[in-house]
Amino acid sequence: MSSGVPQVMCIGQARMTAGLDRMDRIDLASHYQVFGSLPRLTASQLVDMAEQVDLRGRGGAAFPFGRKMKAVLESRRKRKRKAVVLVNAAEGEPGSAKDQMLLLRSPYLVLGGALIAARALQAEEIVVGVSNPDAAGSVVSAALAEPDLGRLVRVVQVPDRFVTGEAGALANALNGKPPLPPGRKILASDFGVGGQPTLLSNAETYAQIAVLAMLGPEGFASTGTADEPGTYLLTVGGSVERPAVVEVPAGLPLGEVLDLCLAAPWEGVLVGGYHGMWLPTETAYTVPVSRAGLASAGGVLGAGVVLPLGEGTCPLGEVARVARYLASESSGQCGPCKQGLPGIARALAELADGSGGVDALDTARHTAAAVRGRGACAHPDGVFRLVLSAVDVFTDDLTAHLSRGTCGRPVQGILPLPAEEGQTRLSVDWTRCRGHGLCAHLVPELVQVDREGYPVFLDMPVPGWLAHEAQQAVQMCPSLALRLITGAPAPAPRPPAKAKLAVKKGSNLKLVASKRSESDLSDLDVNEEWIADLSDIGRQIPRPLT
Repeated sequence: MSSGVPQVMCIGQARMTAGLDRMDRIDLASHYQVFGSLPRLTASQLVDMAEQVDLRGRGGAAFPFGRKMKAVLESRRKRKRKAVVLVNAAEGEPGSAKDQMLLLRSPYLVLGGALIAARALQAEEIVVGVSNPDAAGSVVSAALAEPDLGRLVRVVQVPDRFVTGEAGALANALNGKPPLPPGRKILASDFGVGGQPTLLSNAETYAQIAVLAMLGPEGFASTGTADEPGTYLLTVGGSVERPAVVEVPAGLPLGEVLDLCLAAPWEGVLVGGYHGMWLPTETAYTVPVSRAGLASAGGVLGAGVVLPLGEGTCPLGEVARVARYLASESSGQCGPCKQGLPGIARALAELADGSGGVDALDTARHTAAAVRGRGACAHPDGVFRLVLSAVDVFTDDLTAHLSRGTCGRPVQGILPLPAEEGQTRLSVDWTRCRGHGLCAHLVPELVQVDREGYPVFLDMPVPGWLAHEAQQAVQMCPSLALRLITGAPAPAPRPPAKAKLAVKKGSNLKLVASKRSESDLSDLDVNEEWIADLSDIGRQIPRPLT
């Protein structure tokens, strides 16, 4: 989640952002003035309205809301248990701020939509799962000011992690379990909060329900496209002068949003967040803001995160940073997350620092393809899209790194990532390390050995699922050189090369230092066509239209 709420802007008629141009926060009285009172709808009425406009979830999966309602109604009937309405406001995506913005500045729009659904389902509780403490406080104060909400609403603060917003992980967190995806398909509509039938949707989705109920299907469809009526909330960050949450009508060219935010997308634009896909700049400026429009260009809308990348930073380095973060945020419950994601992160890091070359590129592409469709949740699939689309879009940067080892630009950290406060990392005292390599055997996900046998660490915090193995590696280090430290390690010089005995013909026995061999790439013809043809894996992603 974004650490601070950016400014709010709107293109066209304001709906979810109505009133925010003149008020910092819309209280209950102001909400009635701006939006009016909420209508009461039966379950069949709400389902019918949602299906008329094909209302989809705004959390990333775009699941039809009407189908969710029907599933909860059916489960409630079969199990004869009361339903629960769950607002997913975890927003663990670092580049997203739209849900936080709604809860902080227009909380009654979200709570109003949840109340409409709760009344339709005759639910006994509305639960709001939120990670930001300020947003949690805003919801609590808003609920206490309205009698029906005060009776129904319960706010639960959940850990601020990338995977916490996954439906099963959020339900686990609210049920007192670790906030991790369950690893098997458990529908919240059957067994959600407290094991009850649960209507689980994203915070923006409930705001859309409130707008739909107040405007009716025809009014709701007065903007947007025929296939995707209504508006979207986009969080625009990255290389922009005006980061903002922008409400836009469906079908609007994304270029208008980029221009409004004074973007400088020299390298490309990431759409859909860190489970989304990179688009070339030319494609991004013309693609419509809609599910169908982005799909036709080889992209995804996801949670509505838009991150243009400017020319002053290294694209590969930026993607490598995000890949390390995604590897550390995984649940570690399946092979693709435990082995595949660290492998992808390491290969991208080697590409970015110039030490990997062609082998690292091949490893990144093959490993990303290998994790696709094999995870216990959708996390590995999201990493696949991010990495493979980056390889497709940043061909010029790849060419520079493969031929010269660098593009000559620093990694400025344009793509947002949360602070690593309180997280632990493995570190080594190079004055003690003798290159035994035991740590690489115990935690291969984080440590590999170089050609001299010394450890090479993946630059990321120790994930919770590797904490025991990391502690074991520290305790068993023969040289007592390994440490667990809090925060980023201080830069330290690498150890000198190991010495080895070498016999040279016609001379005395000498002690010579072994040196890492350097690949001579001067005669390698590295170009865009060669990169695209390195393997057929890249063709598993639809090529952007130009």
